[in-house]
Amino acid sequence: MPNVSNNRSPSPRTPGIAATPIAFVQAILLAYARYEVHPHRALEKAQIAPDLLADPRARITALQMELISDAAMQELDDEALGWFGRRLPWGSYGMLARASISAPTLGVALKRWCRHHGLLTNDIALNLQVAGGSASITIAERVDLGALREFCLVSVLRNVHGLACWLVDSRIALLGAQFPFAPPPHRAAYAVLFSGPTQFEAGPASIRFDAQYLNLPLRRDEKALRQMLQHALPLTVLQYRRDRLLVQRVRQTLASHAQQTHSAEALAALLHVSPRTLHRQLKEEGATLQGLKDEVRRARAEELLHRSERPIKQVAEAAGFQNEKSFIRAFKGWTGLSPAEFRKQSLPLA
Repeated sequence: MPNVSNNRSPSPRTPGIAATPIAFVQAILLAYARYEVHPHRALEKAQIAPDLLADPRARITALQMELISDAAMQELDDEALGWFGRRLPWGSYGMLARASISAPTLGVALKRWCRHHGLLTNDIALNLQVAGGSASITIAERVDLGALREFCLVSVLRNVHGLACWLVDSRIALLGAQFPFAPPPHRAAYAVLFSGPTQFEAGPASIRFDAQYLNLPLRRDEKALRQMLQHALPLTVLQYRRDRLLVQRVRQTLASHAQQTHSAEALAALLHVSPRTLHRQLKEEGATLQGLKDEVRRARAEELLHRSERPIKQVAEAAGFQNEKSFIRAFKGWTGLSPAEFRKQSLPLA
């Protein structure tokens, strides 16, 4: 899928799982038809057999999609692959990346990206919005995008999300994505394309994520940008292992959903990651799920015991425990005191 690019020759990588819909290849072929260029070189480079093109259920790997996109961008000299009323010449998205790299935070960088994208084309407008603790990047369609509508909207959102992750060197977990068109036959592929739930017939096209990511400082410089632009297309498929806000997000989720996060599976579902990914990323951040649970539960329990007269059973429930007995046992392990003893010691002297 297209991205910020000045890449000339992608390096060899393992083929991977075939999850990309053949419909996106068909969209690229429409661009070839528009420019009256035969796509045989691009199809051969990506090793996409003709019989796959005739099967609407067919899938290709991320590497194959990268290879055919790279070939098409160069042959057609259009990084938008026919989406817009005029070509975006080779290096256009690289120019946007250069305009954003000096920003102090991701929020400023994304605002620049959205604003400068309007200099490339008036066919769509990108907008960064923040509301209620979440941020969203929204696409306003100013013209009829026709048969390339789905491919355009999906690709633009994937591109900006991939660049944002690269700029702050962090996986930015999506809270959700939405699109104005009806669910396509390959709707199952959207679970791979976008983490978090995807809604259809719910325009305008947008992705949503925790607004705290916008405050992260950029961790890339001009040298890193030059290197990235030699091989930028994988940004649309690269899954960052590191999430610089994961520990903070886990703490907040444990605190706000105390009774819905007893298991790692339940917590992972709220964070839109797998339990295995959750444990692995926490380990990479030097934390454990049990340690964070203890930290959040203890702070909540001590606050309630100190500042309220709630019965111990209610304190246990509010702190995230399933029963009073397990709460008392855990609290003694943390403080050496029972909850009742802790409350008594916390009372002001008469």
